[in-house]
Parts: sequence; C-alpha cells; structure tokens
Amino acid sequence: MLSTTDGIVLYTGEIAKGGKVVLVLGPRWRLHYFAHLDSIQTVASGETIGTLGATGNAQGKPPHLHYSIVRLLPAPWKADGATQGYKKAFFIDPHAYLLER
Repeated sequence: MLSTTDGIVLYTGEIAKGGKVVLVLGPRWRLHYFAHLDSIQTVASGETIGTLGATGNAQGKPPHLHYSIVRLLPAPWKADGATQGYKKAFFIDPHAYLLER
C-alpha cells in the first residue's frame, strides 16, 4: 500500500481497535489514518507504508484497510442529524479529497 500524501509521520504502532496503524499529518493540517496493517515500513509520500492486514478488532476478517482523513479543527456546517453526525464535523470524505489532488 502506498502513502496517499506528503506529510509528517506522527505515529506508527499498535492500538486496540486499529491494530497496526500509521498516522500522518498532511497538507492543510489533515490527519491521514491507516489502520489494520499487517506490517509497517518507513513512510514517505508515494512509498510503501505497509501491507494489508487484519490486526486489531479486524482479526478473523479478510485483510483490508481502514483509511480516514480528519480535520484538526471542526467544520460544524458539515454535521447533521446522523447517529455519528458530530464526527462528520471532523471527518473528510477521502474519495472527494483524493479527487482534488
């Protein structure tokens, strides 16, 4: 799997739900989160950051990646009445974001 952005690696390691994860601070202060990796390598834009896996709470499932882009500051106009709507104020749709690039 390749890194989707230039940035500063803030964290590589393991957490309970995400398993092996990488957190990158990218352009415009966006946090790029990669979870459930099988292995983690040195991270640089366009270079391999890891391999698909099923670590954390994904054990027993097919290897896959959870990828999200998060704002450091909320965008309250993005929140709505959904069950997790408040989180939408922080999360960015990766598909739309990557089409901009």
